[in-house]
Amino acid sequence: MTIDSRMTVLGSSEPGFDTILSPEALTFTTRLHDQFAGRRQERLNARMVQRKNIENGRNLGFLSETAAIRADSGWRVAGAGPGLEDRRVEITGPTDRKMTVNALNSGAKVWLADLEDATSPTWSNIIGGQLSLYDAIRHQVDFTSEAGKHYTVGETTPTIVMRPRGWHLVEKHLRYTDRAGLGKAASASLVDFGLYAFHNAAALIADGRGPYFYLPKIENHLEARLWDDIFAFSEIALGLQHGSIRATVLIETITAAFEMDEILYELKDHCAGLNAGRWDYIFSLIKNFRGRGRQFVLPDRDRITMTSPMMHNYTELLVATCHRRGAHAIGGMSAFIPNRRDPEITAQAITKVHDDKRREATDGFDGTWVAHPDLVATAREEFDAVLGDRPNQVDRQRPEVDVSAADLLDVRSFDQTVTTEGVRRNVSVALRYIESWLRGVGAAAIDNLMEDAATAEISRSQLWQWIAQRVITEQGDLVTRDLVEGMLQRELDGSDRSTDDRFDDAAAIVRLVTLQDDFPTFLTIPAYAHYLVDTVAERETVSA
Repeated sequence: MTIDSRMTVLGSSEPGFDTILSPEALTFTTRLHDQFAGRRQERLNARMVQRKNIENGRNLGFLSETAAIRADSGWRVAGAGPGLEDRRVEITGPTDRKMTVNALNSGAKVWLADLEDATSPTWSNIIGGQLSLYDAIRHQVDFTSEAGKHYTVGETTPTIVMRPRGWHLVEKHLRYTDRAGLGKAASASLVDFGLYAFHNAAALIADGRGPYFYLPKIENHLEARLWDDIFAFSEIALGLQHGSIRATVLIETITAAFEMDEILYELKDHCAGLNAGRWDYIFSLIKNFRGRGRQFVLPDRDRITMTSPMMHNYTELLVATCHRRGAHAIGGMSAFIPNRRDPEITAQAITKVHDDKRREATDGFDGTWVAHPDLVATAREEFDAVLGDRPNQVDRQRPEVDVSAADLLDVRSFDQTVTTEGVRRNVSVALRYIESWLRGVGAAAIDNLMEDAATAEISRSQLWQWIAQRVITEQGDLVTRDLVEGMLQRELDGSDRSTDDRFDDAAAIVRLVTLQDDFPTFLTIPAYAHYLVDTVAERETVSA
């Protein structure tokens, strides 16, 4: 491969980073940008147009121009690749070295190695996570705690499915210069995918598995087509057989729910399945319909359950669509987690996770997510009861499922209650999660729930919507900026502060994404730009 140095590293170097950021890997990543950076920007522009159309009153529906694809019963996706046939329990989590070892030893069938919502995208976390994966795939990863205890990986490990960051994010520690000489921040999606595929695709295939990916934040089938073209290009560039790369798409935006067949069709040769990403799905609904009146106002977050008609319609359609096309349907993550210091909280969490996973297995899902190693056995028990020795239940068709466009937007089926305590909890979660994120921790246990960027997005977007729609709580409080600001200040006053905490910065972000007239599409975009970028150029500017 001819070395092309138009991808400039601006981030600092740490031990092992040269392995990941080799000239050859950066050249491959440059080629991806040459081919696809322009199309990425086109798709992001199309997102803005779609959001504006919805804001202006256009309702979502199934596409008339792709009706023939939906009606054609003859096509199927590639399906599971080697090592993905049985996905009954998948553990999710970030890719730091400790969490890598924990995930590989968890007993799950699949590890969703997450560079997206469960990872705070510091330069150290992103490239350090790539290094953890590089070592894990070569069976050379271990971890030593601060107390000196050494952890190694056992004989049997999950199949790794890596989740890159979404199309909307950039990697400011890498500067891509196009052929015309214009420099810009690299696409985070292309960086994450490119580095991982370049270093690990051949090794994964040789190990009897493959380069597998979760695709986040997809909004329509044209975005899926872009990914499919990236996969096909990469297979040629890396000398892989066509179809070696497999993807599972998260249906976690309200717009994608209307294009499940089309998304599967676009990724046909590279598709393993779809996932019901419940938390981002709720956030996407609020984001797109936040200004459409009180009929789209959602209740307290804990009242938005998967058994509510609207959410059940969404998962029913996902399972039926997947199985009709030979794809796996993977369930989502219950936020409840055990607390090893509190047996009562642990028992409650186990019961709730049992209920959630029993529902998924009974409805036809082929597997599910958990966020904690102690929940692997809980989820496995429910799926074992339904699957038995079968690796999946893709053969279970759901011809009785008939979900309309109105069913997918049945917001009024929710319990409509908003409480003052619900407002306070959203303020508290948004503040504490963002503070954790700024310290480099992207998956945080808060009040015995596992919070990540998606759940924080729900919290802040609900606050924005409740303020904008002048919601009155069950207790008679009008939700205003002053009410939220007062709650935020009380949370700050009651926080356990330290000299190196990030609560003041977190509060500034909460105000930016909650209390302003404008609604940032993702809280992570301004938060990353303002607080997580640490480039050579910026350090030189500060020192001067």
